Amino acid sequence: MPRDPLHYLTEELEKLREQKLYQKLRVLETGQVPVARFDGKEVINLSSNNYLGLTTHPRLKQRALEAIEKFGVGSGAVRTIAGTMTLHMELEEKIAKFKHVEASVVFQSGFTANAGTVQAILGRDDVIVSDELNHASIIDGCRLSRAEIKVFPHKDVEACEKLLKELEGRKCRKLLVTDGVFSMDGDIAPLPQLVALAEKYGCIMMVDDAHASGVLGRNGRGTVDHYNLHGRVDIQVGTLSKAIGALGGYVCSTRNTIEFLYHRARPFLFSTSHPPSVAATCIAAFEVLEEQPQLTEQLWANTRFFKQGLKKLGFNTGVSETPITPVIVGEAAVAHEFSRELFSAGVFAQSIGYPTVPHGKARIRTIVTATHTQGELSLSLEILEKVGKKLKII
Repeated sequence: MPRDPLHYLTEELEKLREQKLYQKLRVLETGQVPVARFDGKEVINLSSNNYLGLTTHPRLKQRALEAIEKFGVGSGAVRTIAGTMTLHMELEEKIAKFKHVEASVVFQSGFTANAGTVQAILGRDDVIVSDELNHASIIDGCRLSRAEIKVFPHKDVEACEKLLKELEGRKCRKLLVTDGVFSMDGDIAPLPQLVALAEKYGCIMMVDDAHASGVLGRNGRGTVDHYNLHGRVDIQVGTLSKAIGALGGYVCSTRNTIEFLYHRARPFLFSTSHPPSVAATCIAAFEVLEEQPQLTEQLWANTRFFKQGLKKLGFNTGVSETPITPVIVGEAAVAHEFSRELFSAGVFAQSIGYPTVPHGKARIRTIVTATHTQGELSLSLEILEKVGKKLKII
């Protein structure tokens, strides 16, 4: 009999199938647009992070083509050897200016931006105080740092302060970290109160603004701008993969902090830098954000319309305050069936269950974009109503 040391993984997959939790990847056959073709079927796309429609924006596509013609398709090295191109420096300067900070550094993904930064700036003698619903990349960065990790209940400012009080007098570095917008529930962090606690108890304050970038604040500058907290948040993380329309993540801070990350952030040190086309695309995206605020305004108009429609139909949308709007159904098997039925009826809204969300909190996660038409959103609501009633969700 042939040796198969990974047979246990096959058994785990079979368990997922038996529990009706197995999910097949949907394959996109068009651009990431409001009505797209997945698995050969045209559907209204409510599962994309392409908030502003920039993945197919003419200016971004043109810049990508120009960069390929001038610089080629790849950078050929990590940033610290031969892979720092003029485009990378221009992008980092563009981001820093946009975010009103001294400096920024670009990472290969938002995940590595979070994980690489936390791992680099803290060690085993330090303490991290973290919201329980922070993104997996923050959690992994905390673990990699080997610092002591203390978790407070979601958005519970009093519980957070209790943890910080317990640390008073202890000789260590302390990091207080939160998502700006939480990716599964779409709610916004109580950032002003957390910033005040960080100042009171001498913490480094860090916010991951992946889902606030391009969405909140003036021209999409994020939660720090939304709450007018400029100069009071030590580290801001953002993404280039969602509203910006391309790929990557970035960290904003003081010049010295960024220089330190150049020297110690492992994803930066050991990953080849962005292709020229991606860097050029991102520069163009920030130009569009500054010049076309109507994109963000339309995103919010569509968000309000869709949320009101879902609530009128009787769906449970939780505590969402942003374009991320979950439809919470409870059990994962029900959520997956809901998603499959919606797809068959013409709407792609991905189901999400444990371990991404807690047991009993499974949902489909919807995101509208600036480029959806009201007609497309109205039709989506009709389909959601029909399938929701069929499955006795509403």
